[in-house]
Amino acid sequence: MPVIVIANPKGGVGKSTFATNLAGYLTFQGHNVMLGDIDVQQSSRAWLSLRPDYLPPIRAWEIVDGHVGRPPKGTTHMVLDTPAGLEGAQLEKTLKIADKVIVPLQPSMFDILATQAFMQTLKEKRGYAKIGVVGMRVNSRTRAADQLTHYVNGLDLPVLGYLRDTQNYVQLAAHGMTLWDVAPSRVEKDIEQWQDIIKWVEQS
Repeated sequence: MPVIVIANPKGGVGKSTFATNLAGYLTFQGHNVMLGDIDVQQSSRAWLSLRPDYLPPIRAWEIVDGHVGRPPKGTTHMVLDTPAGLEGAQLEKTLKIADKVIVPLQPSMFDILATQAFMQTLKEKRGYAKIGVVGMRVNSRTRAADQLTHYVNGLDLPVLGYLRDTQNYVQLAAHGMTLWDVAPSRVEKDIEQWQDIIKWVEQS
C-alpha cells in the first residue's frame, strides 16, 4: 500500500492544502484513500467532516483509546499530513513507513532558511523513501521560483511542480472539497499544474 507523507516542519506552507487535494485525486482515480495526520490531534478530521456525502469518500485514520490505530480495512493508499515541528524520533518513525515524501515549500528566503536543516535530514535519509519538493503559492516564471529550484537542486532533490496562489483551494477546502470534485473547466489551470506532480506520485 503506497504511503505518501506530506511534510515540512514550518507551519503555514500549504501542507494540508496539498495533502487534501492529493487525497482527492487518488480517490477520483477509484482508490480507497485514507487521509491521516501523524499528530494524534488528527486535525485532518476537521476537513473530512465537511466533505459532502455525495462525493467519493476519503477515510480518516481510526483512533483507538486516544491513539492512532490501523488504517481502515480496505485502504489502498495512505496520504499523511504532518504537523509543524516534525523532527527527531517522530520524523525518523514517519520516514520509515513512507514510500514517498513530498515537501510543500514556499519560495521566500525566510521559508527556505527555516527548512534548511529539515531538507538536509531528508537528503541523508533518502534510503527510506523517494523525496520531492512542490513550490507552493508561486508563479513558476518568477525569480522566486528560480531561487527555489536552485536551492532544491543544490540538495539533489527534484522540484515536482509549482502551484499558484489562488482562491480555488481556499473556497473548495471550506466545503471539504478538492480540485477533483468540481467541473474541470472551473479549475483547469490548477489541474494542469498538478500533472507532473501526479506522474511522479504514480511512478513505482
